[in-house]
Amino acid sequence: MAQAFFNHFSSAWKAMSAGIRPDEKIHPWTVEVMKEIGIDVNGQKPRLLTNEMLENADRIVVMDPEALEGMPAKYSSKVENWKIGILLGKPLKEVRKIRDSIEKRVRQLVEETDQDHSG
Repeated sequence: MAQAFFNHFSSAWKAMSAGIRPDEKIHPWTVEVMKEIGIDVNGQKPRLLTNEMLENADRIVVMDPEALEGMPAKYSSKVENWKIGILLGKPLKEVRKIRDSIEKRVRQLVEETDQDHSG
């Protein structure tokens, strides 16, 4: 969700999403709640987080605090922990609330990064 929101709202930067244990496909509820607001994530595929991604990232936003456990310390200055956690198994109503929370945080992040780009 965060990648889709970021790439939808930002004209200056590009987001990539990856996980330490990615699912084989995006959960149908994620597809559904994003489609409800006009963003199609059906073509996205979960990816495994690599050291190369960490190295090339300007910022690293962590949704699940568990991802920080194996994170090399040299990347800690780039990390922002949003503590979203796992969506799997949550009711659709809760997934919508999480979506809206992620959207709000991504809008703030885009505003910050766009200012960094222009300043």
